[in-house]
Amino acid sequence: MGLLAIGTPLEWPEAKKVASHVRSWGIEQLLAIWRNAKGKERDALLWGDEVEYLVVCYDDEHHKVRLSLRQADILQALATDEKLLRQGGGVPDLQRGAAKELDTAPVFHPEFGRFMLEATPGKPWGIGFKDLLDVEPNMKWRRKIAKDHMAKTEYPITLTTFPRLGTQDCTVPSFPVSGPKLRSQFVPDEIANPHIRFPTLAANIRARRGRKVEINVPVFRDEKTPWPFKDPSVNYNLHQWPEDDDVRNGAAKENHIYMDAMAFGMGSCCLQITFQAKNIEEGRKMYDQLSPLGPILLALTAATPVYKGFLADTDVRWNQISRAVDDRTPEELGEKPLKNDRWRLPKSRYASNSTYISQDSRLRKEYLDPNLVIDTDLKQRLLDGGMDDLLATHFAHLFIRDPIVVFAEDLKELDLQKADHFENLQSTNWQHMRFKPPPPGSDTGWRVEFRPMEIQITDFENAAFSIFIVLITRAILSFDLNFYIPIARVSENMETAHARDAVSTEKFWFRKNPFSSRSVRSTPNGTSSATPSNSRPPSPFGPVEDEYTQMSINEVVNGQTDSGFPGLIPLVESYLNSMNVDVETRCELARYLDLIRKRADGTYWTTAKWIREFVRGHKRYMMDSVVDDVITYDLVQAAERITREEGRDGFGWELFGKR
Repeated sequence: MGLLAIGTPLEWPEAKKVASHVRSWGIEQLLAIWRNAKGKERDALLWGDEVEYLVVCYDDEHHKVRLSLRQADILQALATDEKLLRQGGGVPDLQRGAAKELDTAPVFHPEFGRFMLEATPGKPWGIGFKDLLDVEPNMKWRRKIAKDHMAKTEYPITLTTFPRLGTQDCTVPSFPVSGPKLRSQFVPDEIANPHIRFPTLAANIRARRGRKVEINVPVFRDEKTPWPFKDPSVNYNLHQWPEDDDVRNGAAKENHIYMDAMAFGMGSCCLQITFQAKNIEEGRKMYDQLSPLGPILLALTAATPVYKGFLADTDVRWNQISRAVDDRTPEELGEKPLKNDRWRLPKSRYASNSTYISQDSRLRKEYLDPNLVIDTDLKQRLLDGGMDDLLATHFAHLFIRDPIVVFAEDLKELDLQKADHFENLQSTNWQHMRFKPPPPGSDTGWRVEFRPMEIQITDFENAAFSIFIVLITRAILSFDLNFYIPIARVSENMETAHARDAVSTEKFWFRKNPFSSRSVRSTPNGTSSATPSNSRPPSPFGPVEDEYTQMSINEVVNGQTDSGFPGLIPLVESYLNSMNVDVETRCELARYLDLIRKRADGTYWTTAKWIREFVRGHKRYMMDSVVDDVITYDLVQAAERITREEGRDGFGWELFGKR
């Protein structure tokens, strides 16, 4: 979460009037950045991670756990800790023995929910292999610092969603549900961060859409689940707001869990990684080559099988967030003929990528979306300003959206030394990859943000997935790997990743051959090892459909037999071999890669599967899809116990499904 601007926000009717103005100024700011930064070279190869926490509050007497809405108090305590501000201290015996001094204290940020915290390392990580070994201790340090600034009954949990968000008495303090901003049946306005940006964002999305957001998640049909299932928490007789008619008009679907507010999406936690490239060309390449990996990592990190006190028939959060911020009108959705709006839009503003942007000879036109919606006038302005067609198309696609939060003070004059209008649109296009130009007046380079991963329960897992993505990125650049498939197949894969236990049961479209040429040799353990060619492949000319096929997650990660796809883990291992990593560091990195390998082959469960099995094995569970207060209390306590005991003898391997 970046710096939160302060000002006078416009309600939607007024914001709508100036939307075109803001877009135009945003394009001018982008062109100014482009002119000043397109030639930046030799920026440091840096990266950073973002970890998000739910803050829970235990009521042991009543065997209940609630969300704590004390975000502001906790952040204030962190901001006034002089010792923390001075340096940050050391990490006691957390993972590998003796305390390790870390240079800079972590930084904590607000998030949409008043029950959330975001934590980042105090400074970016370098690309050195030794830096990778500091990630897990730093994540543990962050959690400890956060806990030290909370009440005794509070704890920072890394679950994607609180299982009973939206049920009665799920927060402390408690507030009456409904309010003028969210107008929700299930959560109060007070659940959102009180900074004016957040309630305005929620209210203007609802106002632009012309109705409340509609989030319907298929319910998991268990042995005694009432069928057809009709969400029993929905009040069809409520008449407080005009939007209360939504449920009577079919917003709540049969056999689905129904939710109606932005908090059910933006109240989710995730793990995000941002890379700084050495120049714009490298950044564009990373953006393209990491895009097809997004759905794979989404399925591998699946962690969201419960919503609003019910087991769901999906395992990840992505589509729920997409629907929670979907501001498309009935015309844009194709429900009514176009009259007042310019386009029909196939995706929410929170969605999978729709563009590739690298000037790579291997990027075929067949990979691009032939039906991509763009603002042609804004694209022409970018082209006239010197931007190439691919990048101009990318930004002209992002700028089909309206700015949702506009501050009156920002409309007085155009400042080309700032990026506020550009970021207004850029930061509210929540795609699974984000290409980030350098902020004006900073030394920061061109960056790429990898966004699809779900947060994991333990710091070991979050470190493992962070390190894995870093190493894959290094392998991509070192070996000039090619993961291109049609962007429509990437979008299809994102949908596939939502399936229950997709990591073990589903097939994903993936490129067969990531090299221009490749030899495969047998390793001592019988697995394949990839040896990339140094030559750059020519532009392919055969049928594009021959370049990719459907693979299991295990095949994508660990490789196919019979000289098929080499596998992401073998590619990383080949990269490490090429870099002559010392034995001790290699052994430490192998711990993290082993988690990814065994998650992919089914040896270790996803967090979603562990949560689902925990619920279904609980003595209070009635096989009716209901996750009650007591089950939730025990589940959250189990998650806390695992994070506290992680690394000790007898660590709870049940999390990973060791059988």
